[in-house]
Amino acid sequence: MPSRDFKRTDRVGAELRRELGLLVHAAVRDHGLSSCSVSDVEVTRDLDWATVWVTALLPDQSLELVKALNGMSGEFRRSLSRSMRLRRVPELRFKYDDSVDKGERIDALLREGAAGHAQDEGDA
Repeated sequence: MPSRDFKRTDRVGAELRRELGLLVHAAVRDHGLSSCSVSDVEVTRDLDWATVWVTALLPDQSLELVKALNGMSGEFRRSLSRSMRLRRVPELRFKYDDSVDKGERIDALLREGAAGHAQDEGDA
């Protein structure tokens, strides 16, 4: 019997990511929050909890953004219960995904290093 590549938690997480992407986009627009997007959703094995990772366009406002989204998690769950075919929609926990910020910082450091290296060769 072939192994299943996708577990149920992966499928539920992917569907939650699609649906929450739309809901969060609408909430950002309606509540005047800083722009953000859903980067990933991790669902626990028992489907009780879902950790929603968001990235913000303005990283300095990420703390208040995550706080506001966690405050609206009940509304998001109600909307998801109407749009998804799940017996029970998981509790939502929003967290900030800083991987994009870290990537940009590493990229900037590499550019500075390359520019410094080019100057060193030009001086020699």
